[in-house]
Amino acid sequence: MSSTYAHYGAPSSLPSDYAILSASVGDRHGGHFIHDSPDIASDDSDDDVSPTRHRSRHPQYGSFESPRRGSIPQHPSTRRPSLRASDLPAVRAVSEVDPLLQPLPRIEEAGGYCEDANDWRTWWDETRILASYTVPVFSTHLLEYSLVVASVVSLGHLSTIDLAASTLASMTASVSALSLIQGMVSALDSLLPQAWTSGNPKLVGLWSQRMMVVMAVSIIPMAMIFFNAEHILLFLRQDPDVAQRAGLYLKWASLELPAYAFNAVSRRYFQSQGLLHVPSIVIMIVAPINVVLQYLLVWGPDPIRLGFIGAPIATALSMNLISIISIIYGVLYAPREAWCPITRKSFMGLGVLVRLGLAGVGQTASEWWSWELVGLAASLLGPVALASQSVLLVSSSTTYQAPFALSVAASVRIGNLIGAGRPIRAGVASKVALVLALAIAMICSTIFLTFRTSWALLFNDDEEVVALVATIIPLLSLFQVFDGICAVSGGALRARGKQFTGALLNLSAYYIFGIPLGLTLTFRYGMELKGLWIGLSAALAYGGCVSAWIVLRTNWDREVTRARERLKLGHRTDSEFDESEDDESVGDIMAGRRSGGRDV
Repeated sequence: MSSTYAHYGAPSSLPSDYAILSASVGDRHGGHFIHDSPDIASDDSDDDVSPTRHRSRHPQYGSFESPRRGSIPQHPSTRRPSLRASDLPAVRAVSEVDPLLQPLPRIEEAGGYCEDANDWRTWWDETRILASYTVPVFSTHLLEYSLVVASVVSLGHLSTIDLAASTLASMTASVSALSLIQGMVSALDSLLPQAWTSGNPKLVGLWSQRMMVVMAVSIIPMAMIFFNAEHILLFLRQDPDVAQRAGLYLKWASLELPAYAFNAVSRRYFQSQGLLHVPSIVIMIVAPINVVLQYLLVWGPDPIRLGFIGAPIATALSMNLISIISIIYGVLYAPREAWCPITRKSFMGLGVLVRLGLAGVGQTASEWWSWELVGLAASLLGPVALASQSVLLVSSSTTYQAPFALSVAASVRIGNLIGAGRPIRAGVASKVALVLALAIAMICSTIFLTFRTSWALLFNDDEEVVALVATIIPLLSLFQVFDGICAVSGGALRARGKQFTGALLNLSAYYIFGIPLGLTLTFRYGMELKGLWIGLSAALAYGGCVSAWIVLRTNWDREVTRARERLKLGHRTDSEFDESEDDESVGDIMAGRRSGGRDV
């Protein structure tokens, strides 16, 4: 490492090993280390989420604190004689909030910490970093989606009613549980990446523990819905046979709810530390096992064949296996800096998560539910329109995995940079993410337009379906652009803790503007399925433009200040913690009531 703080050469592919600055770095920049000599007694009785600190100097960020325990070896040229504590001048005691006031740059990137937003090399570095983050996230979500596909395929060959029941059960599960879990856990997108680079990384473990407490309570009513799904579906006038089997499916699927919630939390726990490859490796191990389980439990030999209920049981076993492997990796192999011992603090400060989580539910669930509503409207147009809608929906859902993975990568990267106190790079990262989203959209749109007349043949041979899909694919191509911008902008908003803003955008885009427009064009003006997709495209155009405008106008310096204020709430002592004050201050920070000047 000839020039540790020269301009960027090549960033790490994944920042799984964040910067632990050695004495040689301090020597190179004229830095010095305080109370690190073994001859100087140090107090190691900090709070359980406040690691022993070693104060150092950085040419750009000033003093900062390393979160590692133990002494940092000094360069021979800078080694000072042994001193007694009485020989030192009086120094103010380090307080619990000091790491937040002087954040540690924990992101290891070869070359240094360039903060020139106008330098093309800065943009190129952020492009490579975001790309390296996106690939493992994309593979994770794609392989996880294979768990659902395997269940559908295994039941689709049993009977039509079994396939219909599993589809109805999956829709019910998404609306009543899965979308809600993902929305609640999205609160961690705002807290964990910032906590990891804030100088007190144990807050990552603390916030994760608190979210598991929230999830443990939240899945109780979800499980009750699963166990009473048959009665609910009959009340909604579903076919009795289909409702009965869907209810049976959901009773067994309830076994996966705790694991599904845990996996959503653990994934963010790893991703916030830059360990984005860990969930990918875990799901790569489990995905083929799930295929085998689906076959054995649905179609296997008599002793173990369960038929219809074998599919949800196999999925539940796979989800729980993911949890077990994640725990094993976290205990045996993951870095220990982020883990916090379970204490009373794990059950405090839950109001912060609930408030952010409910806003995240509004942002996530509103979009999930809108697609279910569009699917219901398409079912009223006849079998050709419904089959065409299925082709278009599967196609758009598949291509969406790329910008969605980019949004997760952007959320982690921007959150890390905010927590590290690097507002200029956070702004560059947000702009690079938007440019990459446009590039991905252009590729997908080109593919759709090139093969529009034959695209539906991948799914169906019906000439009417092929023709109808071909007429709507130009809209689907335009749809890709705004869908990608919405996804990435949503990730940037989550990194800022602006889930409530994202929720308002989604609710207004879909339910006030897009869906009413689509339904009007479809049923009043006779445009049928094309009208629905015009409405969806209009909703995403509105949401994408507004959210991108918000991201581009962000005052990133103020976001760094807000992050520090927000993270102070995470590591109070028990005597200092006040739930009502915590909720109020976080709400003020999220709403921007404490800031002036230009900010969105």
